[in-house]
Amino acid sequence: MAIQSKEVVTEDGKQYHIRCSKGDVGRYVLVPGDPFRTDKIAQYFDNPVLVAHNREHKTWTGTLNGEKVSVTSTGMGCPSAAIALEELIHCGADTFIRVGTCGRICPESYNEELEGVIITGAVRDEGTTVHYVPIEYPAMADRHVTDALAQACAAKGYRFAEGIAQSKDSFYGQHDPDSMPNSGRLHQRWEAWEKSGVMASEMETAALFIVSSIRGARAGAIMAYGSMNDHTIELACDAIKLLIERDRKA
Repeated sequence: MAIQSKEVVTEDGKQYHIRCSKGDVGRYVLVPGDPFRTDKIAQYFDNPVLVAHNREHKTWTGTLNGEKVSVTSTGMGCPSAAIALEELIHCGADTFIRVGTCGRICPESYNEELEGVIITGAVRDEGTTVHYVPIEYPAMADRHVTDALAQACAAKGYRFAEGIAQSKDSFYGQHDPDSMPNSGRLHQRWEAWEKSGVMASEMETAALFIVSSIRGARAGAIMAYGSMNDHTIELACDAIKLLIERDRKA
């Protein structure tokens, strides 16, 4: 059995950061970074209701295929993403799909026909997950969630590749490395990601995969290049519907 973290709650029994309680969220949760994106994503649900909004964490709950589902924003970066995942798991969630945006890295990612990437694993180029497990432990998406995303994508004919993301801590370390005293190291590592076929750069997926894996949950991610697009949200919701049907038959 997976080891769960200790619950840290408010005086009225709500999770300390996301301000949700058991029963407030569904088993299936979409996790964008931006709290404002939760408003748009919730409109893909049936009967969405705003549950809580505290700090960067905003939660809506509705239904898909008659099953309770939720969307909760993680905020930017692995520290706040890990907090959101821990507290959502305490509330009863066990299946997560990150919906967000990313940058391009390797030459293959610059194919302009691609809308984005279904993330299969993450480079742990951040500092949060080493507090959970040694760096040699891989940050991998759940294969069932990834398969549902790929199947949803194939059914719609949208152009999303499958590949690895680099999860970083510093946005400006990527976009303005020459202003950093550590610029040589940043350039060297970026070149390594380019040469090793890393398809996306973002800031949360490593935490999503590591926390889910060690807590006995399952997670996947679908990222749009540049700006968020409706296809990304649509595919994530379609994947949730597929998972709901498969889980009912299990």
